[in-house]
Amino acid sequence: MHGLAVLLFPAVLMLFALAMERVENQLERLNVRVDHVEEFLESAEPEQMDTLARQGFPAALDEFRDRRMPTPVEPGESIRAS
Repeated sequence: MHGLAVLLFPAVLMLFALAMERVENQLERLNVRVDHVEEFLESAEPEQMDTLARQGFPAALDEFRDRRMPTPVEPGESIRAS
């Protein structure tokens, strides 16, 4: 019985370490710094605030960043001033 425990312990320990790595990656992805929160709250539009209430801060921050990024211009397309 002790021999079986000696053989299984490294495998169980490895599986536990891999599971904790996945948890750590999820937490790292959800990590938000204070300056991101301040920037979001200063200039968020009602749509982003609605996303914040429904889905949480990471989703609202992604939507906020997407809104702030300029859309790429296709080659040969002219940029017109509105």
